[in-house]
Amino acid sequence: MALQTNVEAVNKVKDSTEVTIPGTEQRVMQSRVGNSDYRIFVYTPDEEPPVTGFPVIYLLDANAVFGTMVEAQRLQGRRPEKTGVVPAIVVGIGYQTEAPFASARYYDYTLPMPVSELPKRPDGTEWPEQGGAEAFLTFIEEELKPEIERDFPIDSNRQMIFGHSLGGLFVLHVLFTKPTAFQSYIAGSPSIHWNKRILLEEEQHFTLRMEQNSMDIGLLLTVGELESSHKSRMNDNAKELSERLSKLANQGLRVEFKQFEDEGHVSVLPVLISRALRFGWRSLSVNA
Repeated sequence: MALQTNVEAVNKVKDSTEVTIPGTEQRVMQSRVGNSDYRIFVYTPDEEPPVTGFPVIYLLDANAVFGTMVEAQRLQGRRPEKTGVVPAIVVGIGYQTEAPFASARYYDYTLPMPVSELPKRPDGTEWPEQGGAEAFLTFIEEELKPEIERDFPIDSNRQMIFGHSLGGLFVLHVLFTKPTAFQSYIAGSPSIHWNKRILLEEEQHFTLRMEQNSMDIGLLLTVGELESSHKSRMNDNAKELSERLSKLANQGLRVEFKQFEDEGHVSVLPVLISRALRFGWRSLSVNA
């Protein structure tokens, strides 16, 4: 009897298939600038799209957080009248790896800086190559977005970008240099200290631009409470930035700062994602 049970168990293993998230697919894209390979993950809701198309989330570090984002969006998007989260397409930008993070993100998410101005690496080794943020943004705007808008029903007037850590730094770079690229910006635990000098210069140009021409933009800045002790001053930098940018409220910039209690740099991601969806779609509803 035990032998028969073991055989049945083996047969069940042979018949098993990989677990997948409903409504998802992936493809590989190679950027024209730099010839970098990206693993693109896409989630599409199973309901009929609005006449104008679905809102869309462009998600950085997709290898790490695509599943979390999709499941949060898929579950909360079922009852938008209760959750404030509407059905939306999620486009995750990842890399050709099964690991949560790839070293290529150091190049894609950062600005060109002298090595002497970069933070010291804890183990004393050199950081991976830096400074490719502009090329990465060009890939998103000129290659990825056109392909996604060709293949999926996208509302180009309701677009969100989400990034965390160095990804949050990149989100701020996009906001400051190309604010019309998205309507809602989510910068979680942004590594402002990484490229602080250049980012401050970009912020000044952005502020002048907003004072001259108002734009409807939402920005969510978040940190985990337990990050406050880090020598980078991540929490202080994000809070101070939110205070400066909040002065542009009359020019159409809606800024929210949130510090999540008892969360660290990585543990903050699930609660950040849930908060980002509510903030982002509320912000985009204002723009609609």
